[in-house]
Amino acid sequence: METHDQNYKFTLSTDSTCDLYHDFVAENDIKFVSLTFMLEKDGKIKEYLDNFTEYSQYVDFYNKLRDGWMPKTSKLNYESHYTHFLKLAQEGAKDVVHFTISSGLANTWENAEQAAADVKKDYPDFQLYLVDPLTATVGQGALVRIALQCRNEGKTAKETQELCLNTRLHIQHFIVADDLQFLKRGGRISAAAAAVGGVLRVKPIISFDKEGKLGVIDKVMGVRKAISYIKQKLEKEGPDPTFNHVFIVHTDNEPVAEELTAFVREKFHIEPFVQIMGPVIGAHVGPGAFALGYISKSERNEF
Repeated sequence: METHDQNYKFTLSTDSTCDLYHDFVAENDIKFVSLTFMLEKDGKIKEYLDNFTEYSQYVDFYNKLRDGWMPKTSKLNYESHYTHFLKLAQEGAKDVVHFTISSGLANTWENAEQAAADVKKDYPDFQLYLVDPLTATVGQGALVRIALQCRNEGKTAKETQELCLNTRLHIQHFIVADDLQFLKRGGRISAAAAAVGGVLRVKPIISFDKEGKLGVIDKVMGVRKAISYIKQKLEKEGPDPTFNHVFIVHTDNEPVAEELTAFVREKFHIEPFVQIMGPVIGAHVGPGAFALGYISKSERNEF
């Protein structure tokens, strides 16, 4: 049961597809549940947890992809969610705001919802406020950051959930993959869309639609045109001043991330959140990709 008690603080929780760094999660008491991924090459299979603590681990992952290791990922199942929520309930958590990966990419939220309902049978005070972000990686992370700010301001779990649900479709995404075969292999885009990217120098601009699914929204010739495309979109409608939230993510492509960062600083006087993408989502876009996103007044892909 929610309360506006002065000392009230809900529990903030997310799965690892938010791509927030380990230190940030630990410093801000964000409960974190890691997905798993595998790398396969020459008949060898290695399994890992998505819980990197050092930047070099991310770079090593992308170097392995460049070296021919094939990534495979799996969603968080019911058992993983049940274990996670049960531990929170046992520790005394009552109101929990939890973020999953987009329902347009996986039905993880259904597993979370069922697991929370089962935990509630033994812990009646346990209440899950689930947020399907209709995005992933640092778009999901942006909503977690907003939820953290809400908690710091003393807002309730319900108020926080409502703000995040009302904000999620205002997150714009412009994603440029260096090799669309990774997205095709993971079933995130069609073979036809991937084939377009195979044409010499064509760079599809990928985004999330309003159902949280990935799709190609435009095509440009080469990386320079892709960067210009993103800058033009920002100039057409920049970040909503209410949030001033811009995020840049890359899969071991620091030069482009730095160029986009400098543009955002100069144009909007905003310090963007810049991160290297984690392995679970990074497995689907491959090395060399980059993306910029932000919260706008328009809903996604409407300008």
